[in-house]
Amino acid sequence: MKKILGLIITYLFTVSVFASNVDTLLVYSKSMDKTIKNLVITPDSYPEKGKKYSVVYLLHGAYGDYKAWLGKAPKIKKYADLYNVILVCPDGDKFSWYFDSPVDESMKYETYISKELVTEIDEKYNTTLNKDNRAITGFSMGGHGALYLAFKHPDIWGIAASMSGGVDIRPFPLQWEISKRLGNYADNPENWENNTVINLVHLLNGKNLKFLFDCGIDDFFYDANVRLHKKLLERNIPHDYIERPGGHTNNYWSNSIKYQMLFFNDFFNQGKE
Repeated sequence: MKKILGLIITYLFTVSVFASNVDTLLVYSKSMDKTIKNLVITPDSYPEKGKKYSVVYLLHGAYGDYKAWLGKAPKIKKYADLYNVILVCPDGDKFSWYFDSPVDESMKYETYISKELVTEIDEKYNTTLNKDNRAITGFSMGGHGALYLAFKHPDIWGIAASMSGGVDIRPFPLQWEISKRLGNYADNPENWENNTVINLVHLLNGKNLKFLFDCGIDDFFYDANVRLHKKLLERNIPHDYIERPGGHTNNYWSNSIKYQMLFFNDFFNQGKE
């Protein structure tokens, strides 16, 4: 009997330790004149009286939506509790690439995420209102989006990361509907040159953003990530770069986010110890 009671208590304790809450938040985007769904995961401690929470934004890849992260890496709910942070998973359309499209007025996902969504999250939740408590990451298209938004808006995000990110879109002019966002490459080369992460390094001064990116050596984006790493080294821009065995897979991303959350947590807690 004691053994059974012990097992029940252990089970209840295990369940209660990781009891994050998952909600769908509808946000109206004025820039695109539509309402967008976003997944918000709050830790079990939320709302703790008087506490302000750090926020991590998680961007999905091509073909995905706001629920993609929860399906590909369900342990993110555990990380919300473990690190006591709020996680926000926006819907970035299947192929937005998180640009403000120069050729399609209906696609303004840079404005939506960096301004409209951040403002809405800070108004509706108990967040710490500064860049040093705001992070962004993503996989594949979302990896591109995370670095793209953070490089362009280091006043919004103090730390960023990317996993398997398409950090140079130029080798893929016919893929993932990028041409619908930037125009045909042959006729609009400046749009492609100005909106690919590897060409935004000039926005970094080595101090305005802490970031890392990683990629599997069997990934089709591996070469682009290596080239970005080398370019940053040439410019003496501090960054963390990781490559490990793996491809463009859910297993890779669910493993990668584990380390990135630790990276973010260390940043959020700097100076608090």
